[in-house]
Amino acid sequence: MSLTPEVRAPKIGKKRKGKGFSVKELQEAGLSIYQAKRLNIPLDLRRKTLYQENVEKIKKILEITS
Repeated sequence: MSLTPEVRAPKIGKKRKGKGFSVKELQEAGLSIYQAKRLNIPLDLRRKTLYQENVEKIKKILEITS
């Protein structure tokens, strides 16, 4: 399982690998910033978008680790 999120390029709309998950995505999955850091989940504080694919990816990671 890859820990890199998918994001869309702003001008083209093409999917690419992102630096980390946004805070909104973590909150939607039920994680805090502190918990994400403890689980070594990459975090990008600059991103403000919420992609449902990334939320599902975080939930799968949580199922595996717990």
